[in-house]
Amino acid sequence: MKFSRTILLLLLSAFCVFLAIVLFNTFTFQSKQIASSPVEKIVIEPLSIENFSKAIQIKTVSPENELDFDSLQFQEFAEYLTSTYPLTDSLLKKKTFNSYSFLYKWQGTDSTLKPIILMGHLDVVPVIPENLADWREDPFGGEIINDTIWGRGTIDDKVGVIGIMEATEYLIKSDFQPQRSIYLAFGHDEEVGGQKGAKSIADYLENQNIKAEFVLDEGGSIVQDMVPGIEGDVALIGIAEKGFVSLELSVKVEGGHSSMPEKETAIDIISRAIVKLKENPFPKSISTPIEGFIQNLGPEMPFLNKMVFANQSIFKSIITQIYEESASGNALVRTTMSPTIINSGVKENIIPQSARATINFRILPEESVKTVIDRVSEVIEDDRISIKSSEFISEPSKVSSTDSFGYKEIQKTISQIFPSTLVSPYLVVGGTDSRHFSEISENIYRFSVIKLNKGNIKSFHGLNERIPVSDFENSIRFYQQLISNTCSQ
Repeated sequence: MKFSRTILLLLLSAFCVFLAIVLFNTFTFQSKQIASSPVEKIVIEPLSIENFSKAIQIKTVSPENELDFDSLQFQEFAEYLTSTYPLTDSLLKKKTFNSYSFLYKWQGTDSTLKPIILMGHLDVVPVIPENLADWREDPFGGEIINDTIWGRGTIDDKVGVIGIMEATEYLIKSDFQPQRSIYLAFGHDEEVGGQKGAKSIADYLENQNIKAEFVLDEGGSIVQDMVPGIEGDVALIGIAEKGFVSLELSVKVEGGHSSMPEKETAIDIISRAIVKLKENPFPKSISTPIEGFIQNLGPEMPFLNKMVFANQSIFKSIITQIYEESASGNALVRTTMSPTIINSGVKENIIPQSARATINFRILPEESVKTVIDRVSEVIEDDRISIKSSEFISEPSKVSSTDSFGYKEIQKTISQIFPSTLVSPYLVVGGTDSRHFSEISENIYRFSVIKLNKGNIKSFHGLNERIPVSDFENSIRFYQQLISNTCSQ
C-alpha cells in the first residue's frame, strides 16, 4: 500500500511539473506582431480602375500547346503598357526578353545599396470553352459590376503587374527619387514554367552580377477567416515554396484477348502501384515556414490553441494531425502526390500490353526530387515498373529569413495599409516565377495584396475569377508605400 502511494505521489508530482512547463510556455508565448501607425490612404483615380479593366480584356493566355500561343495578344499588352504608363516606360531603363517579357530599372541615387526587385507575370491560364456558360461575366470582359472587377487575371496576376505600374507612375509624377535602385520584372510565361520570361530575366541579372536586397513576387495573400482559431484577416508572406515533379510510371507485359486474362494485367500493376503510394503517404513534418507560421499566429489564438502551439515539442503529433485533416493543411505538412493522368488500352476486348500513370508531387523544403523518386521506388517495390521524371521540375526553394530588412519592411507596409491584419510567414504550396531568382537574392518573398476567402479562393485558375475594386486600389497603395519605405532617403 505504501509503495502504491509513493508511485501515485511521483506520478502526481510529474504531472504538476508537466503542467507547470506547459502553462509557463503558454503564458510566455508572446505576440510577434508589430505595431505600425496607419498611413493616409492615397486617392486612387477612376482612370486607374479603367486601366486595370483594359488589362484584363487583353487575352494574354499561356496555352499548354505552344502552337496555340497568340503573339498578337501579347504584343497588344506590350503596347498597352507603353501607352498607359508613359513616364515609367520613358524614364526607366527598359529591357525586353523574348519579345514579351520586360525588366525596368529605376536608378537609385545611392549605388552602394542593393536594389529591390518587384515581380509579377503578364500571362493567365486558359478559360476552358466548355465552362464558358458557367461564368457569370465574360472572363475577358474586365467588367466592373457592384464594385467588383471580373475576369481572368484579376487575382492571378495582373493585379500585381498593374498595381506595380500604377504605383510607379504615381511616384514618378510625385517627383519621387529612390535612394536604392528598383527593378520591375514581368515575365510572360509563368503559367507554363517561366523559362522564356522570368528565367531569362534572372539569367541576365546574374550575368550582370546583380545582387538584390530582396525580391517580392506573388504567392501569399490576405486570407479571411481561413486560419482555424483566428477570426479576421491574416496576411501570409511566403518565405519558401514547395518544389514539384511529375513521375511517369509505366509497365509493359504480355497482352491478349480479354476472354483469357492472366492473373495480372498492365492495368492491375499500375493500379496497385498507385494504391501503394496512396496508402503510404510521405511523412508529416513541420517545416521552417510552418514553424514560423505557428510562432507568429499561435500567440493570437484562443487559450487552448495557444497552449498547443506554445508547446510544439509536446503536442507536435496533435498539430500535424490537425493540419492533415484538410487538403490545404495537409499540403503544408507533407510532400503530396496526385495521380493526374492514366493511359492504357485501345479496345474493350483486348488486354493492353502497357499502362502508364502520371503522378504529380509537391515537395517540402527539406526534401528533393531525388528523395521523392527514391521513396516512390521503395514503396512500389516492383522492378517491372519504370519510373521517368518529367523535364519540367523544380526543387523546393530555399527558406528566406524573417529577420531580414525585406521581410520586416513588407510586414511593416502591410501593417500600415491594413492596420488590423495579422502577419505571418508561410509556405507557398504552388510555384512562382521567383524560384528562378535564387541566385539573385537570398531573401525572396511572395505576397499579393488580394483577399482570399471561401467565396473566391477557387476562382483563380477556376470559374468567375474576380476581386473587389478596393483590393486593386490597395494593391497600388501597398506597392507605393513599400517603395517609399525601402527606397526613401
